[in-house]
Amino acid sequence: MQLDEVIDQFHQALDQFAKGDPEPAKAIFSHSEDVSLANPWGPPAVGWDQVSVALDSAAARFEDGHVTAVDTLTKHVTPGLACFLDLEHWQAKVGGGSEISPFELRVTSIYRPEGDTWALVHRHADPITTPQPPDAVLPR
Repeated sequence: MQLDEVIDQFHQALDQFAKGDPEPAKAIFSHSEDVSLANPWGPPAVGWDQVSVALDSAAARFEDGHVTAVDTLTKHVTPGLACFLDLEHWQAKVGGGSEISPFELRVTSIYRPEGDTWALVHRHADPITTPQPPDAVLPR
């Protein structure tokens, strides 16, 4: 499968993720021992076993949601690796809340060829989409 098709498929999978179903997204991730995930709710996960658990946990925090847009800010594609910096625009009930809330995620995604397709080998997502104060890196 071509990279553009995999990216489109992953963006569709995000809609299911926003409804609490991680399976379509998990199918696009590499299932290798060097796959990695850094999401807003926990420490980085490395290896398929940890990433799979982290994806299940993250998806369980969402309900009745969807991704309204994905803005690709930049991408770097070679025959062996592709890196994207995106802003994802979400709407979902989060953390058991009763109201659908809009939010944005800053996302770095790295894909590589695996077999006859491309697989997501790293995803880092966080809610930092505006300038932060100098002490934002200090513990609160």
